[in-house]
Amino acid sequence: MVPNLHAVMAESPALLEAYQTLHGLALNASFNNEELTVVWQTINVEHACHYCVPAHTAIANMMNVDVEITEALRNQTPLKSTKLETLRDTTLLMVRNRGVIEKGDIDTFYAAGFSKQNLLDIVLVLAQKIMSNFTNHLADTPLDEPFKEFTWNK
Repeated sequence: MVPNLHAVMAESPALLEAYQTLHGLALNASFNNEELTVVWQTINVEHACHYCVPAHTAIANMMNVDVEITEALRNQTPLKSTKLETLRDTTLLMVRNRGVIEKGDIDTFYAAGFSKQNLLDIVLVLAQKIMSNFTNHLADTPLDEPFKEFTWNK
């Protein structure tokens, strides 16, 4: 299957290549599957991406991420893990403040067990999600059939 997002991005071969490269790098970043899902979905929900929230719900299922985590992210309800909640909070700060985060918030992130590499990997994933979320907004990318069961509305 060629995802509709990739078909839309193919109008700009450079965008598609950059997106696919960043996706591969994100998969190999410093996060485990649950953490990566938290970063991806936090950004997708904050950007109200009608395509990426369902797509990453399906991806999270394939990655064996606990459904409770996925549902809490989709519904913007608290996560059971304080560590994952700190990751979501830090990701939201990164998105909303364009990377400007107070030292106290960074210290809280580190105190939760995250590293400088984790903090920088949020930037990597954010770059990937900006490409897909913004493309989906511009193109009103139709949802692929396998993702329709996870349709999401903000």
